[in-house]
Amino acid sequence: MSATTVRPRDPKVSVVIPARNEARNLEIILPKLPPVHEVILVDGNSVDDTVATAQRLLPDVRIVHQTRKGKGNALACGFEAVTGDVVVMFDADCSADPDEIPRFVQALVDGADVAKGTRYSHGGGSDDITLLRNVGNRGLNILCNVILGTRYSDLCYGYNAFWADVLPKIGLLSSALPRPADGSMLWGDGFEIETVLTCRWSAAELAITEVGSHEKLRVHGTSNLNAVTDGIRVLKSIMHERRRAADNRAGRLASLSGAAALGGAAAVSAVSTVPAAPTSPDVAPVAAAPVPALEGDAA
Repeated sequence: MSATTVRPRDPKVSVVIPARNEARNLEIILPKLPPVHEVILVDGNSVDDTVATAQRLLPDVRIVHQTRKGKGNALACGFEAVTGDVVVMFDADCSADPDEIPRFVQALVDGADVAKGTRYSHGGGSDDITLLRNVGNRGLNILCNVILGTRYSDLCYGYNAFWADVLPKIGLLSSALPRPADGSMLWGDGFEIETVLTCRWSAAELAITEVGSHEKLRVHGTSNLNAVTDGIRVLKSIMHERRRAADNRAGRLASLSGAAALGGAAAVSAVSTVPAAPTSPDVAPVAAAPVPALEGDAA
């Protein structure tokens, strides 16, 4: 956050809900949402009444159509449409408790840049997670903390909130990028999005507060999550984000070194343009020509 950024004590909250064929679940969950600045429903080419149901239940709902496929792309499309101060990531399958939204927002108002939901702390839990997913999540979580030097307790949980002004630091893929011709997903467009976000929040050195959250059972339909294939994708994401963070650090160091070298050269140039003292009282000093400021130098 910029030192000049002033965050409101009563922020406007934008709830972003990715949904694909979730009409029956929306019937249950949308009426339970607390009053917020806006609800943005990102439709993933649903073939049921997902959009019509949302518009009937919430006449002011904003509908965004995702441009590629995958939860990551859906969230990126929704984030680009946000006009509020705070972004809340909210699943449409009834697994997220809308009564917890004020707790996430309060953590941000209290000073956090990111409020990271966790099922493994006080007030958290899950009615849905299987033994296999639980073991996999904990293993990936430990691996992430060791590799990236983080201290997360629930890497893969998708119920999170953050200040909208941190979005430029996350660097998600633009919704305008074309879909791959072979039908595959771009990196970051899939279920690995939660891992990508948590890694980039840490790489950006944001203040992160974990908020205990209880995951409920999906009411209707079946999850698109595959514990094995998506677990492998998450593992690849951790390694990818480690390389990305290292490359970014190297780039910043190179930029700082280059700026320092240019600054030193400018100082030498400035000294060389100062004329020698006059050798005769009849010779007036000549004003040195001003040295032009280098791009990026402070005025």
